[in-house]
Amino acid sequence: MTKKQRLSGEQKNTLIKNILQVYLENPHSALNYKQVSKRIGVEDRAGKDLVRLLIEELFRNRELIESNRGKYRVNPEGQPYQKSVKTHMTGTVDMKQSGKAYVIPDDKSGDVFINAGNTGHALHGDYVKVSLFPIRKGRKREGEIVEIIKRNKTQFVGILEVTKNFAFVIPDNAAMPVDIYIPKENLNGARNGQKVIVAISEWPEHSQNPFGKIIQVLGKPGDNQVEMQSILAEFEFPLTFLKATEREAETIAADIPEREIRSRKDFREIFTITIDPEDAKDFDDAISLQKLVNGHWEVGVHIADVSYYVKPGTAVDEEAYQRGTSIYLVDRVIPMLPERLSNELCSLQPHKDRLCFSAVFELDENGKLYKEWFGKTVIHSNCRFSYEEVQEVIETGTGEYAEEIKVFNTIATALRVERFRKGSINFETQEVRFKLDQGGKPLAIYLREMKDANKLIEDFMLLANRRVAERVGKKRGERPPKTFVYRVHDTPSPEKLQAFVDFIKKLGYRMILTSNKALAQSFNTLFRDIKGTGTENMIETIAIRTMAKAYYSTHNIGHYGLAFPFYTHFTSPIRRYPDLMAHRIFQGYLDGAPPVKEDVYEPMCDHSSEMERKAIEAERMSVKYKQVEFMLDKVGQEFDGLISGVSKWGLFVEIIGTKCEGMVRLRDLEDDFYYLDEENFQVIGQRYGYQYKLGDKVMIRVKQIDLGKKQMDFDLVT
Repeated sequence: MTKKQRLSGEQKNTLIKNILQVYLENPHSALNYKQVSKRIGVEDRAGKDLVRLLIEELFRNRELIESNRGKYRVNPEGQPYQKSVKTHMTGTVDMKQSGKAYVIPDDKSGDVFINAGNTGHALHGDYVKVSLFPIRKGRKREGEIVEIIKRNKTQFVGILEVTKNFAFVIPDNAAMPVDIYIPKENLNGARNGQKVIVAISEWPEHSQNPFGKIIQVLGKPGDNQVEMQSILAEFEFPLTFLKATEREAETIAADIPEREIRSRKDFREIFTITIDPEDAKDFDDAISLQKLVNGHWEVGVHIADVSYYVKPGTAVDEEAYQRGTSIYLVDRVIPMLPERLSNELCSLQPHKDRLCFSAVFELDENGKLYKEWFGKTVIHSNCRFSYEEVQEVIETGTGEYAEEIKVFNTIATALRVERFRKGSINFETQEVRFKLDQGGKPLAIYLREMKDANKLIEDFMLLANRRVAERVGKKRGERPPKTFVYRVHDTPSPEKLQAFVDFIKKLGYRMILTSNKALAQSFNTLFRDIKGTGTENMIETIAIRTMAKAYYSTHNIGHYGLAFPFYTHFTSPIRRYPDLMAHRIFQGYLDGAPPVKEDVYEPMCDHSSEMERKAIEAERMSVKYKQVEFMLDKVGQEFDGLISGVSKWGLFVEIIGTKCEGMVRLRDLEDDFYYLDEENFQVIGQRYGYQYKLGDKVMIRVKQIDLGKKQMDFDLVT
């Protein structure tokens, strides 16, 4: 086997193809390894032994059958290698902590498994070329990475460990399977134990570890400022704005020229409010209300006119595009735009004139739409409400502007009912929030749910986004629709959907798959049925994972989750670059401009989608870190929890009320030997048959906390 083991995956692949080719060209002949060796030009003893071993492997995989002792021919019922779809593919690496990986193909045809020894120095997220191994019956596709086409990233965050002769950075990212070697001359003043940013400089072919250089010292691990900056650096978000961007932002005039106001529709005398989180500073949407003589209501959805202040080609615009989105960590906002714009000039602050791009609708109290108008406006907000304040007004019917808020809520509720009737899916996830001290230490965790005040604003924003997209994208006459930036959401993959249906069936629920509308109604019925049960959060989480991910594109396929054939993001240009793109394009079309170029905007959409994904991951990481930090002083304490996941290593348990998740390792369950029943999402004791399944309520004791790894270990309290 020595010679066989020395072959690379690609060499082995080539040799097997040559062997099979001989048998395929002689389908009725039984050939031994010597005959095959001769036909493919292998003459040395070691080479012939290798051919023999590979023929035996093909026999075990049922691609060959044995006619006489030592003689083989093609298996007519097998899956000959030549019939496999292809020998190479390209895709993106999903690296595991163990060093093994899966490559997600470009064509989404199914992941390819890569053994740890065949990853070829590829890292998580890299775009690679894979040489596929012969398909083995009953096994997942396997291969070897033979080329790294594009690195996903070359900078990592980790803790520096310095010894007498060398140093290593141990990366924070669990998907980074190797430490980074740092020559002493590349320490750049960093000291042992500090958290640093390291850039990979080279990775010699025969070296197990990449070589790197310290490019920034972040500070002491565990410090709040250091840890939050570490999360941003891990996803390669800039920690500060470029000086040129800051200087340019400071030069933008605060005063609105009178000629600009005269060129816009004036809403300053019409009742207008903003409704945002208590701690918000960037108010990018407002709503106005006035009664019309015909008894209908005029509702204005007013969006900060960022495009007035941020022009294409400027330093501010370029950096906003690169950032793509604002990032909301637990204790801070990393804005897409400098604060002079995001918190001041563009923010729709109360009692100040502000420039907007508005969508104005004539509606009745049943949510029926009669007329609409889109264009540039100037507003003057009467009041800045928090969600909590509006919720109290809705619940009590009293308070400032109670009558106006009642009308807003009545119309929004009608819009929502109609949306669900047409097939919109009602995802209601709980948001983890923290009460922090001045140093950023978490004092308490609470869960915030979407209440009527949140939904009120959401439904008017959905209306504006939908109608803007339809105004541009709906075909009228023979002319094709003009290019636009859409927010699209595909239908779930049949495989994921079927797996979800099978999963909830085991829990006693059913779904109807006869149509998209029936499926959406089944989802909503399911969410209603599980409300308040122990499985509610777990089922909703898995349902969301079943869904395709929404993204930006110039190719409109509609939005499945909302059941909208046309949808865009128009309502948050302070914090999302695609909204700013939509504003510019839409205003151009209102002014009679020709269609923008699809090949210009589609790559911009791709970039925006990628930056959004990274921002979401960074936000989740900051939540996870604060949850683990909150539990640091609770080792030994007991809590009620729900089993949120099962694996061959143990049970994931989520503490009720805080959603802090840790693992109960199977090796720590001393009352029996447990094994994973993957099909039924449970573990079962071999001797006594005790079962622990997904959604079960259990009590745990906090065993140990690893803040650096953001991990918690629990013990079951029996």
